[in-house]
Amino acid sequence: MSAYDEILSALPVGDIAGRLGASPDQVRQAASAALPALLGGMSANAQEPSGASSLVDALGRHDPTLLDGGVSLDQVDEADGQRIAGHVFGAQQEAVAARLGESPLSGADVGGQLVQRIIPLLAPIVMSWLAKQVLGGARGGAATGGAGGLQDVLGQVLGNATGRSGPAGGAPSSGGIDAGSIIGDVLGGLLGGGRR
Repeated sequence: MSAYDEILSALPVGDIAGRLGASPDQVRQAASAALPALLGGMSANAQEPSGASSLVDALGRHDPTLLDGGVSLDQVDEADGQRIAGHVFGAQQEAVAARLGESPLSGADVGGQLVQRIIPLLAPIVMSWLAKQVLGGARGGAATGGAGGLQDVLGQVLGNATGRSGPAGGAPSSGGIDAGSIIGDVLGGLLGGGRR
């Protein structure tokens, strides 16, 4: 299972659908569009040392075991997710969500509003997954991973999400749709607009 699929499969889709008043399929489609954008924005911010350092510090404040056995929505801090989205996308949050809502990956019946509402729920889950990968399950700092480790993991995850890593000719992991179009063609210059 790719990292992209691992994160998506851990989502409490039914609970999120109930909270947002959407169908499980809409939640899956919105999450499939939002995940590469979140990871792409984090990767863009982590290209600069100050952004990478801030992100590693933030990872130390997230539970690396959150995804173990599936995520409980009660454990997801939506206010924390709003703060993460603010750091990742900066003033471009609404524009990013609108673009994602129009993308082929999100599907015809998923609009920007649903994507915007799912990002704060998805962001802490992504941070917890990254904390486990980068910090090796250790809480409270960047001692075991560091900024270099973060960039390596983000690169691997983004590669898996876009189907551009691994064996030659590997298929995209997102149901046969190239998620890389979310990062490149769809979002264009919007990613990386957050605080670094």
